[in-house]
Amino acid sequence: MAGVVESKLAELGLTLPDVVPPLASYQPAVRSGVYVYTSGQLPMVDGKLAVTGKVGAEVTPDEAKELAKTCALNALAAVKSLAGDLDRIVRVVKVVGFVASASDFTGQPAVINGASELLGAVLGDKGVHARSAVGVAVLPLDAPVEVEVQVELAED
Repeated sequence: MAGVVESKLAELGLTLPDVVPPLASYQPAVRSGVYVYTSGQLPMVDGKLAVTGKVGAEVTPDEAKELAKTCALNALAAVKSLAGDLDRIVRVVKVVGFVASASDFTGQPAVINGASELLGAVLGDKGVHARSAVGVAVLPLDAPVEVEVQVELAED
């Protein structure tokens, strides 16, 4: 039986994906006490990037915002792999988003809104978080966006 969070995802027409396997020597997420920290999640769908390139050049800001949403879904999958149930999330503490940006692109916050808005839509007040949105020269696999999430879980 799906929990409240996964039911909300379904209402939004979304499905929690499988955890994206690591591309190098790291874990998709780790738990320390009541906190889960995800590794940076790329916008992988079925094991591959649908889009590559720099935002503001090969990738439009609107496309990148959708990709940030995919990153957030992948982060939720990584959280669930350790928490067992997304309904255990007490709150999203912090989101850090990286945007591979053309040299003149300054809309990083609007891109990472894709992740923030998804978390808010799915988790309500529990999805309100602190955040950084950073422009970078390049990301792994030439991904346009990468997002990491830190969440607090209910005590065991």
